[in-house]
Amino acid sequence: MTALRTTQSATPNDSGLAPVASLPGVGPALAETLRKLGIERLQDLWFHLPLRYEDRTRITPIRALVAGESAQVEGVVEAVETGFRYRPQLRVAITDASQETLLLRFFHFRHQQAQQFAPGLRLRCFGAIRHGQHGLEMVHPQYRVLHGDTAVEETLTPVYPVTEALGQQRLRSVIDKALARLPGEAELELIPPNLLRPLGLMPLREALLGVHRPAPDANMQALLAGSHPAQQRLAFEELLAHHLSLKRLRAQVRKHRAPALPPDPGLRQRFLDALPFTLTGAQQRVGDEITRDLDKRVPMLRLVQGDVGSGKTVVAALAALHAIANERQTALMAPTELLAEQHLRSFRAWFEPLGIEVVWLAGKVTGRARDKVLAQLAEGAPIAVGTHALMQEGVAFARLGLAIVDEQHRFGVQQRMALRDKGMTGGEAPHQLVLTATPIPRTLAMSAYADLDVSTLDELPPGRTPVRTVAVANTRRGEVIERIRAACAEGRQAYWVCTLIEEELREESAQGRAGFGGGTRERMLQAQAAEVAHAQLCAALPDLAVGLVHGRMKPKEKQAAMDAFKDGRVALLVATTVIEVGVDVPNASLMVIENAERLGLAQLHQLRGRVGRGSVASSCVLLYQAPLSGLAKQRLETLRETNDGFVIAEKDLRLRGPGELLGTRQTGEMGFRVADIVRDASLMPAVQRVGTALLRSHPALAKRLTARWIGAAARFAEA
Repeated sequence: MTALRTTQSATPNDSGLAPVASLPGVGPALAETLRKLGIERLQDLWFHLPLRYEDRTRITPIRALVAGESAQVEGVVEAVETGFRYRPQLRVAITDASQETLLLRFFHFRHQQAQQFAPGLRLRCFGAIRHGQHGLEMVHPQYRVLHGDTAVEETLTPVYPVTEALGQQRLRSVIDKALARLPGEAELELIPPNLLRPLGLMPLREALLGVHRPAPDANMQALLAGSHPAQQRLAFEELLAHHLSLKRLRAQVRKHRAPALPPDPGLRQRFLDALPFTLTGAQQRVGDEITRDLDKRVPMLRLVQGDVGSGKTVVAALAALHAIANERQTALMAPTELLAEQHLRSFRAWFEPLGIEVVWLAGKVTGRARDKVLAQLAEGAPIAVGTHALMQEGVAFARLGLAIVDEQHRFGVQQRMALRDKGMTGGEAPHQLVLTATPIPRTLAMSAYADLDVSTLDELPPGRTPVRTVAVANTRRGEVIERIRAACAEGRQAYWVCTLIEEELREESAQGRAGFGGGTRERMLQAQAAEVAHAQLCAALPDLAVGLVHGRMKPKEKQAAMDAFKDGRVALLVATTVIEVGVDVPNASLMVIENAERLGLAQLHQLRGRVGRGSVASSCVLLYQAPLSGLAKQRLETLRETNDGFVIAEKDLRLRGPGELLGTRQTGEMGFRVADIVRDASLMPAVQRVGTALLRSHPALAKRLTARWIGAAARFAEA
């Protein structure tokens, strides 16, 4: 919280920094609940923006209701019925002046609630309209009992992100009190007029009131699409805040010195001569970019993005040679043990023949083995490969010169900084190299990776064969199994990838997904799906050796299954999406992905990248459950049309937005409050211009703007 304390002391007259407890009716308990939403100050309430809106400014006659829309109705209770035949159910029939009837249906209710509904009672209800067995109905509507004339709402009703023990009505009341303290435009605005005026955007105060309290005649379609002028004004500022936080992070890191790591041409040549392949032009180009960075006394901050199989690991190894040549250590951190172990095998195969030691540290390394590794690192072991265990307390490096993070989006900037901090000595910071197999479209990179220089591996190694992709309905499952039999009879190997099926997804949703518990439950359900598929395929293909790997297996069991497949002792490997990255079996030429419609484009492309790694023609079968939604059809069609990860990433960005591409956002969670990187891409050039000017001429305002939108996460910009 250092950053926020600094901000407050620097801006004592900023009314937005007053604590939420200064509002009437906000006691310690409510303040603590609000804190769970990241709300600690008045300005956090001003910028806690609605997710959507409900129109409660008018009453719709029952005869004018349309299924699929939400509406507010008024009516008199005509009949009440409670049934328990299949499950508890409360049905309330209401009618209005149009002499039409609407059924209100409740599946969760209390006895007192059922008794409350008596014929003749007047109700005002709001909810989604749908077709029922006996006409139109509302399921679990919001309702209130009317006594006399009750005015409708004067503005559209905002629906906010909430947390447990905090309902919409109470949060709206608190936000209304905070808005009453909204200062004048001059105090509220943090972007200088000379920078803001050319953009033609709405004043900030007007925009905030416009999104919290839209007028009844506001363009609801524009509000729902996020394209209303008030939302665009706020989207610009939010994108600017995130951009500034990453730029400030970069500037903070650049303030440190770093060890210059010039290359050793002789060592590099010995390394290249021992490789069983020749570097591609793209690998040589990116390697040269890294060499130029490492030759300087400022920390390298470089992202290397490349499609599946483009050879990022060898580029990372070339960077490690720089550290080794200058008696500095390299740490390579990957998000999963499977991926980290793949890097370990590659690094040991390349470095140990040169007499360079590679040590391994993961969560499963315990006891004396862990103590030994910790001692080796403290004594200067040249290369460490591992998982997040490399960041844990007790891990100390003698002279860390290069920190390499694979699949950055699965960590987040704070974890990358934690690894970097292991090498902070004498005012020097290690160089940082980030790898990702998820090609990032330029629009997204401008916003999400503004603290990094970006290098692109846009060339696949020679010998890689394009993968032919087909989409097949699950009704033809038998044909797909026969195809596996034929491929394995020719000496090939195959993957069968299991994902969650619809019933399991519904169950998962019903159970709720909170923190680590939700992820554990999802892994359990995926494991169950894989075990069922494994049993079915063993029965259908009795002559084949069928292996199984999933996230719930013990690491040794998982590794044994992977080794058996890699060595050719297993013909068909049934797996969950745990094999998405880090598995390299050139003889595997066929992949079947069950319930492919459930996965996003990026993940499907990653999985497909496990085949086509040899010279044999390879295929990927997308097995789907009919009928397909329009979105699922577009995804599967895109996979059939192209193997280009960058084309796929652009399409995925348009179809699903940035969250799936990046996972965890660099400064905390990816979810923007109002901005959308795809929809608001046109704002990014102006965001960059204004951001540069603010950092150059108004650093204090840039700091306040970042704290306003990002809150506690702004401390990462002080790293």
